[in-house]
Amino acid sequence: MKINLCRIDDRLIHGQVATVWAKEANAERIIICSDEVANDDIRKTLLLQVGPPGVKVSVVDIAKAIRVYNNPKYENDTVFFLFVCPQDVLRMIEGGVPIRSVNIGGMAFKTGKTQITKAVSVDESDKDAFRKMHEMGVELEIRPVATDAKIDLMSKI
Repeated sequence: MKINLCRIDDRLIHGQVATVWAKEANAERIIICSDEVANDDIRKTLLLQVGPPGVKVSVVDIAKAIRVYNNPKYENDTVFFLFVCPQDVLRMIEGGVPIRSVNIGGMAFKTGKTQITKAVSVDESDKDAFRKMHEMGVELEIRPVATDAKIDLMSKI
């Protein structure tokens, strides 16, 4: 499987992702990797219906995403991995998926989180996951919109 883009965006598929990032990724498939979303039948059903034309959308838990990545049946597929949080990306990497770069598009502000940019808020667990990925050599760039300049996430935390 060829990974064309990995993005953290807690809104998952929305206008910017469906119209711009899907084209930027130039992938045959968007795989939403999240235990939480995969176990939420309503959310999963909605996401399967809003994918961009011509792009297959799958919603799977992290363990299945790792299995799918390693399945020779999909070795020639191009994929856009979409995540809700950095902890799930880290689990994929620790599971052997060679993610080298992560685009951070949106992580909403909630109680206990600190806003580091207009679109990205993090808590200590998020920071820990990002630090571990950074130590593994993963590029972590904040870029909500494809035309925005890349911002090094580590410079913000």
